[in-house]
Amino acid sequence: MYNLSGRVALVTGAGGEYGIGRAIATRLAKEGADVIVSDVVSNPYAYTSSGWEGAPSVVREIEALGRQAMAILADVSDANQVEALVNESVERFGHIDIFVCNAGSRPGPDRVPVVELEEDAWDNVHNINLKGTFLCCRAVARHMIERSGGGKIITMSSVVGRQGSARHAAYAASKFGVIGFTQALAQELASHHINVNAICPGLVDTERVSYIAAAMSSEDISGEEWRTSGRHAESMKQRGSEIPLGRAAVGEDVANTAAFLASSESDYLTGLAINVAGGLAMD
Repeated sequence: MYNLSGRVALVTGAGGEYGIGRAIATRLAKEGADVIVSDVVSNPYAYTSSGWEGAPSVVREIEALGRQAMAILADVSDANQVEALVNESVERFGHIDIFVCNAGSRPGPDRVPVVELEEDAWDNVHNINLKGTFLCCRAVARHMIERSGGGKIITMSSVVGRQGSARHAAYAASKFGVIGFTQALAQELASHHINVNAICPGLVDTERVSYIAAAMSSEDISGEEWRTSGRHAESMKQRGSEIPLGRAAVGEDVANTAAFLASSESDYLTGLAINVAGGLAMD
């Protein structure tokens, strides 16, 4: 266990019931941090559970752990909204010590061969995954430098950000970019005692996986229909069997790595891209 008492964390893309963001936000709270959770809408996957309300549900979970929390809606591709997100967080809690840049684009029209890829689909992926990472990290880094208290910035890349895959061109390019951005930012912020590292998940059992499967299927089926029809569970079992450790990851697997990177145990690590992939990717 890590001691994050007195620390304040901001986690974007945290509204999904089965998402990486929720897992990271609650794990950091268990370690003692107060947490601001953010997403573009309160409940990005409203179909998943009748009792799930998205970001407000995550806030209640964190408060039940005895920590302070709040939810702020923001589009990470909009500079003004990002600035407002950081300013409101600082106004409420006084500072941000840990930032997890987890918001990502929803798979869909981008999961096609390059010769069929539309410009607006490419732009949407890059506006959220890469531009959003830049805007959020810039705003948080400015605050951390001004405060002179050091900090931890964790970006979210992917194993596809280290080795491209067919029909993932836009996504892969954005996630390759996140790694390069992370390395550059790590060098720039090292003298300010701000560590910057990337996590590269492999297959993780989240809502997004259903949208990926639906987008790449030959059938006319939505992500919601894919998950609720039972095909999601069948697909995860089959794909998990192809991973050396025998299963797909869950959000908590990624959260474990994020908690380490957010703690003082990682103080001498910066500029890394760490695979969380069960042995599926090892470089």
